[in-house]
Amino acid sequence: MQVEVLTTAAGVPVQGPLLLTPRVFGDERGFFFESWNQQAFNAAAGDTAFVQDNHSRSSRGVLRGLHYQLPPNPQGKLVRCVLGEIFDVAVDIRRSSPTFGQWVGSVLSADNKQQLWVPAGFAHGFLTLSEQAEVLYKTTDFWSRECERAIRWDDPQLAIAWPLEALAGAEPQLSQKDAVAPLLAELAEGDLF
Repeated sequence: MQVEVLTTAAGVPVQGPLLLTPRVFGDERGFFFESWNQQAFNAAAGDTAFVQDNHSRSSRGVLRGLHYQLPPNPQGKLVRCVLGEIFDVAVDIRRSSPTFGQWVGSVLSADNKQQLWVPAGFAHGFLTLSEQAEVLYKTTDFWSRECERAIRWDDPQLAIAWPLEALAGAEPQLSQKDAVAPLLAELAEGDLF
């Protein structure tokens, strides 16, 4: 497995999120790769235990996020796309971090088989680029309605470079919750890490 520390649009490395690329063995019959190995992951990201696997299916233009959970149930997420293609984003919401409010992103697809590690302290979201996409992700804690929060996907302070050109002029499709999410600057002190 190859491990890459991602950088912001300004080239600043963000400590925490990692892009994981597996070794794929393929021939005319198909392919094989190890999609999960606790020992290899812990060597890259530190000791981490996952408690839940989630699976979503989305149509082109669906934008999910930016979501996160606060203590006592913060969630780290290990995200991969097993059908289609998404643009996956992690936003640093750790107030004490030198990269607070900055984002990293990567295209995850069934073809590249990459995974994005989004640790607790980061908001997460993705935009579906293909006709359909299925996303699998492991979480380090269970979902908690009381701890769940969201930030607006198009917050000008974050200035995420979503690849909206892939939507051919259509607007992203949002859930009601995501459509009314607050901006980063509107969040209370207790709503961030």
